[in-house]
Parts: sequence; structure tokens; C-alpha cells
Amino acid sequence: MQDPFGRHVHYLRLSVTDRCDLRCQYCMAENMTFLPKTEVLSLEELDRLASAFIHKGIRKLRLTGGEPLVRKNILSLISSLSRHLDDGSLQELTLTTNGTLLEQYAAALHQYGIRRINVSLDTLDSTKYRRITRWGDINPVIKGIQEARRQGLQVKINMVALRGINEDEFNDMLYFCGQEGLDLTLIETMPLGDIDEDRTDRYLPLSLVKAELHKNWTLSPTAYGTSGPARYMEIAEIGQKLGFITPLSHNFCDSCNRIRVTCTGHLYLCLGQNDGKDLRTILRESNDDTMLYQAIDNAIGRKPQGHDFFIDKNNSSPALKRHMNVTGG
Repeated sequence: MQDPFGRHVHYLRLSVTDRCDLRCQYCMAENMTFLPKTEVLSLEELDRLASAFIHKGIRKLRLTGGEPLVRKNILSLISSLSRHLDDGSLQELTLTTNGTLLEQYAAALHQYGIRRINVSLDTLDSTKYRRITRWGDINPVIKGIQEARRQGLQVKINMVALRGINEDEFNDMLYFCGQEGLDLTLIETMPLGDIDEDRTDRYLPLSLVKAELHKNWTLSPTAYGTSGPARYMEIAEIGQKLGFITPLSHNFCDSCNRIRVTCTGHLYLCLGQNDGKDLRTILRESNDDTMLYQAIDNAIGRKPQGHDFFIDKNNSSPALKRHMNVTGG
């Protein structure tokens, strides 16, 4: 699939649920109203939709949420999708998780062909962790990461840079990643959805973070990439990679190869734009995939050049009203 700007789209981020067992402050409000189950795609519909995208040329599939591992019977979906790995039509099946359930799922994830996962973890301090997530316990997350490594999974930590909360922890996180054999990606907070505070109070440009890290670490550019938006550097002292995702200070739209589908079957062509296509109706009205393929092709033909994220004191409201857990993390 090729968009109007000549970019080849081969990476799908598919949300399997909008629900999560945490309430991270920068992601959602504390008292969330989740979608009725009738609006959420069944596991069979998710499988059919993912398979249609793979038929159209998707080669990397990431399962997201909310928290994907809270979806009931999620392993049956992962097991079914692994057939595309077996026949070579899919190059990689992976997922992003908050890690709270990872210890019990790690072995099965590896069994069904997942080799690399992202774990969202913004602090190593248990008190801060509870504050950021509103009620989470960091201990199961650490145990889950360690179990995933024992099972042979490559783990990358995703850490949102939050001014006044974790800006003093980047060195500690790098030490932790070195000890555990993990890569790390730092992410600027994104203006999605209404939350319970002013986002501008937490926005921390990663250009400032990188300048500080250069004082303590030897950072070298690398051509390494994962099909995602991160730009990576090698950290000589720990032998791991450090990525930077900068949607606000330096966007990455010129090389975008990604699309997102929500757990309701709505295709978003860009994280920062509202244009998309409802695929759920097509799924539920026809057993034939011809119309589904046509709808996907038509949508890819409208993929925008880039997003319009910005954040400052004069524009502190979210760029889009939908929360990240709805769009797919």
C-alpha cells in the first residue's frame, strides 16, 4: 500500500480494547467511561480485519490497547494471528503492554511467535509509579519484565518524559536497562484527550533531555530502526539503544509508514488527524472481504502528509478529543 506522498504503509497498530487496569495521568482521566462491548470488535472480527490488512501488504502488526492483556481470551487471538508468521506473510507480531500481567503471559507470547515487546514504564520509584498510574504497583511490572527476558523476549521500555515528575530519573532508567538488557525509548507527551491537569506543565522537549544525557553517557548515532517513529542512538556504557520519539519538538511524519485501527474497527490514517474510515460496518454487513479491501485502498489514498501537534500555554487543550487508549497506544 502506498499513500499519496509515496510512503509505503506496512505497519499496523491494532487496538484490541480501550480498557486498562491503570489510569496513567497523561493518558486518560481517572474516571473513564469505557465503550459498550457491542461497539468493540469481537476476537474473530479483529482476526479477520488484521488478516485483511496483511493481505493488503501489512508486514508488521502491533497489538495495543488500552492494555491488550486485559482483553478476555487474548491468547486465542494471538495464537490465530501467528499463522501469518508461519506462512511468511507477516514479518513481525508484537505488542505494547503496561507489564502488569506480563509475568503470567510471557511464556505464551513467546510460544505464539512474539519475539519483541514494548513495556510502558515511566519511573522506577514505587511511590511515583503509583502517582502516575493513580493506583498501580510497580513490583509485578518489574517481575514481568524479568520473566519476559527469561522467556527469550526482547524488551524495550517506553518512558514518557514528564517535567516535574520523572525528569530526574533518566540516568537511573538507563542503568536499569543496562542491568536487565533492555533498550529504552523516551517519548514526549502527546496532546490527546482531556485529562485532569494542564499538559503544558508536564511537557518536556527531548532536545533538552538529550543535551543532559550527553553529560553522563556516550551517545552515538545508529541506523538501527524498528519501523516505528523512534530515532535511536547507541549508549556505549551499557551496550543498549536509546530511542527518541518527538511528535512535538521534531515530528517524524516524512517517513510515516503506519496506520492505526481502534478496537471499534475505525481506521485512523494519522495519530494526529481525525480522518479515517469505519471498517466495523463493512465487517458486520458482509462476509466477503472485497468491500473491505476497497475501503482500505480508498482510505490509504487519503493518508495526510503529517500531524499538527503543538503545545504551549496559549494552546493547552488537546489537539484531539479522543484519548490515547481509544486510538491505540
